[in-house]
Amino acid sequence: MVRAGFAIVLLILAALPMALTALIVWAVLGRPILFMQTRAGLDTTPFTIYKFRSMHDTRDTEGNLLPDEDRATPVTKLIRRLRFDELPQLVSILRGDMALVGPRPLWPETIEEIGRLGYHRCRVRPGLAGWAQVNGATLLTNPQKVALDVWYVENRNFLLDVRILFMSVGTVLFGERLNEKRVQEAEAFVASLNEGRSGQPAQTVTERGE
Repeated sequence: MVRAGFAIVLLILAALPMALTALIVWAVLGRPILFMQTRAGLDTTPFTIYKFRSMHDTRDTEGNLLPDEDRATPVTKLIRRLRFDELPQLVSILRGDMALVGPRPLWPETIEEIGRLGYHRCRVRPGLAGWAQVNGATLLTNPQKVALDVWYVENRNFLLDVRILFMSVGTVLFGERLNEKRVQEAEAFVASLNEGRSGQPAQTVTERGE
C-alpha cells in the first residue's frame, strides 16, 4: 500500500516531465512514443516494461539495426542522460512489477546467460534505481554490474535504498562515475559466494536496450 501511494505521488510529480518528453519524442522520432519489452521480474516472472523511445530504427544495408549510439539524436541522448525515458516505469512500480530501488530489469534470456547469479539477483523486484547504476552504470562491465546487483540483494535495507535514491539524483546531475572501491567490494563478495560451489557466472552478458 505504501509503495502504491508513493508511486502515485511520483506519477503526479512526473506528469509534466512525462508530457514534455512525449511531445519531444513525437516531434523527433514520430510514433510510437513508447516501446515495450519483456523483462524478468521477481523470481524471474516475466513482465512488460514501458519506456519512452530514444532511438530511431535506422538499419544498415543488410537490414540490421545500427548501433545504439548511431540511432540516438542529440535531444534523445539528453532525455536518456536525464533518465526521462525511464519515467513510464512508475506505472510498473504502481502495478507491483517493479520497485523504486532494485537491480535493473533484464531480458529473461540475459538472466539465463548469467546463470546462477542471474537468478540470485531476481530474488527481489527490479528497480528504477539500482546500486550498479549509481556506482558506474555504463562505465561498468557486465560482470561488474552483476556483482553489484548481487551485493545489493544480500545487503539491502531501507537506509541503503534511501542512499541509492539520493545518489541517483547526483548521477543525473553530475554524470556517471565509476566507484572502483565498491566494485571491488562487490566482486570479493560474489567470489565468497562462489567458494565451494560448482559453476561460474557467464563472463559475457548482453544487456539489451531498444
